[in-house]
Amino acid sequence: MASVETAAEHERILREIESTDTNCIGPTLRSVYDGQEHGLFMEKLDARIRNHDREIEKMCNHHFQGFVDSITELLKVRGEAQKLKSQVIDTNRRLQDDGKDLTSSMEELQQCRVQQRNIATTIDKLTHCLPVLEMYSRLQEQMRAKRYYPALRTLEQLEQTCLPRAGQYRFCSIMAENIPKLRIQIRDTAMTQLRDFLESIRKHSDKIGETAIKQVRRAWSLRYPQCNSAAGSSTHEEEEGDEEEEEMEKMIEREERGIEAPSIHPSIRFDLYFNYYRKQRRKQARLVLQPHSNMHETLEGYRRYFNQIVGFFVVEDHVLHTTQGLVNRAYVEELWELALSKIIAALRTHSSYCDNPDLVLDLKNLIVLFADTLQGYGFPVSQLFDMLLEMREQYGEILLKRWNITFRQVLDQDNYSPIPVSTEQEFKHYTSQFPLQDPELEKLPFPKKLPFSEFVPKVYCQLKEFIYACLKYSEDLHLSSTEVDDMIRKSTNLLLTRTLSHCLQYAIKKKNVGLAELVQVIINTTHLEQSCHFLEEFISNITNVPPDTANATKLYGTSTFKDARHAAEAEIYTSLNAKIDQFLQLADYDWMAAVQGGGTLDTSDYLIDLIAFLKSTFSVFTNLPGKVAQTACMSACKHISTSLMQLLLDPEVRQISMGALHQIHTDVKECESECRLLLHPISDSFTVTSLLPQFFLRLQSSLLSLLFPFLLYKSVFLSLLLSLLHIFCPNLNLFLHTR
Repeated sequence: MASVETAAEHERILREIESTDTNCIGPTLRSVYDGQEHGLFMEKLDARIRNHDREIEKMCNHHFQGFVDSITELLKVRGEAQKLKSQVIDTNRRLQDDGKDLTSSMEELQQCRVQQRNIATTIDKLTHCLPVLEMYSRLQEQMRAKRYYPALRTLEQLEQTCLPRAGQYRFCSIMAENIPKLRIQIRDTAMTQLRDFLESIRKHSDKIGETAIKQVRRAWSLRYPQCNSAAGSSTHEEEEGDEEEEEMEKMIEREERGIEAPSIHPSIRFDLYFNYYRKQRRKQARLVLQPHSNMHETLEGYRRYFNQIVGFFVVEDHVLHTTQGLVNRAYVEELWELALSKIIAALRTHSSYCDNPDLVLDLKNLIVLFADTLQGYGFPVSQLFDMLLEMREQYGEILLKRWNITFRQVLDQDNYSPIPVSTEQEFKHYTSQFPLQDPELEKLPFPKKLPFSEFVPKVYCQLKEFIYACLKYSEDLHLSSTEVDDMIRKSTNLLLTRTLSHCLQYAIKKKNVGLAELVQVIINTTHLEQSCHFLEEFISNITNVPPDTANATKLYGTSTFKDARHAAEAEIYTSLNAKIDQFLQLADYDWMAAVQGGGTLDTSDYLIDLIAFLKSTFSVFTNLPGKVAQTACMSACKHISTSLMQLLLDPEVRQISMGALHQIHTDVKECESECRLLLHPISDSFTVTSLLPQFFLRLQSSLLSLLFPFLLYKSVFLSLLLSLLHIFCPNLNLFLHTR
């Protein structure tokens, strides 16, 4: 049993030796030598070797002919191989000879590649180092140019970006060590420069504003060439303005180089500069917006005030658009709103002191120029134009005061006589000033007289001048033609109904105004009343608004002149009666005079003078309208008869003699005889010319009835005289006739 297992184990070891790599048979052989059947195993191994030899021999015998053939062929190949070897050696020799140049070239190429690699490495290093050097050079240049805000940005880029990319170099380390020192130096110097900049723009704001306003004025002159003279511009001034503008622009740019900040890094504390700048600019704004106490005295005071404000906000606008963060839109708008309220308050206060319309008009033009200038920089200015509309009321009041003085001077200097014209040129001169429509007068030969006095064309011209003055203020206020037309008409109505009306009333009611002057006033106001529709057309022509436009304001000139004429008529009646009273005060009747025997009594001296006065006065009334002259004459005659009646009814007259009655009878008869002669030049009415003499005729008849029995009975005499009073009333005249 043991021998079988041993044989099987030996068989396994042999198979393992046959199938295993020789490097791994050590353990297998060790197991054989470790056993007791070593000899037996050797026998089996020899038997196995013999078997394999027999198999090899069989195989060799089987393939021997092929082997012989192969050897024969191999011997043949050996000769060819020798030839091939010779060729290979020769080829190799030639290749080696030729490869020497290639090897040399390859070595050179290799050297070039090394150099190229070194150059690329150098370029890469320089690419990171050059920005550092360029940035540092730019930093030095900016510091030399005192542009510290860009220098801070450059310093920040150098520290945060360029130096880390450059690597560890000695010059980078030196730069990194100097950066904190440079930052402190730049910040301190930048703050100093900011203070200098603030001081500089404070000093130059006036000039900057003046230049900006001049630029807008030149734009006006180009847009409206007819306004060149009003704007005070000329070619020489424009050239000077261009030079000043360029100089100011350079100055602003030069001063602002130090505050340019295209981008802000969080580590750079620009808030310090921003807060300081805004705080100081607010202080400067308060100083700029504070006007001088005497600013209202001259236009130059307003101009300096506006120049400073414009200069201030032009700088702020420039800073807003050329920097980032120093100021923002909200800050500028807030500052402008604050400034606008203060500007309007100051202008309202100081303009209220002004009483010169020319100065107010110049101020208005200056405010419009000021508003247009700032509007061009994007600032809202609608409140300024609203304030100008408020100032228009003040301007209108000032104009009314000036024209009140002008009208009074015209009325005081007038001679209240018809204007004599001796030539066609003089006639055209006056008709060009006043629209006279009188074909009959035009047909009369020279010399001739215009029906009105000098104050008619002067007043008419002054009315047109007032309208022009109102129109000038309405220009450039962005108003429609209808609004301008309404504004002018309302102002003109105030001039007519208040100023001119009061002046006419003053001229009519002042002392020492004669009846001839009052008559001429009536004639003058009649012609002015007829010219009102020409004023309507004049306003429509200059405003381009048809007079028949709906809701258009109508002029009140007709009622104004009509009221003045009525006042003059009433003043004529009053003055005429007052003059008659002056003559009647000279009456000195001797109520107890004795009757003169024989002959006729002479008319009283006062009555002769009174009749002469009435003759000269009534001759002037021929130029009055018919009703006015008739009313004046009837009033005068009635007043005379009433006054004579009052002489008889005087309570102090207790007795009247026949001689006194005869004297009064004579005077009344004289009045009756002269009455028709007085009325003839001014009336062709039979009723008037026949009725008025009857006043005195009936007074005469009543006096003749006062005879002896009633001389001492005053009460009865007074009742009879009272009945005479009813005779003098035209309304009772017909009644008395029927009785």
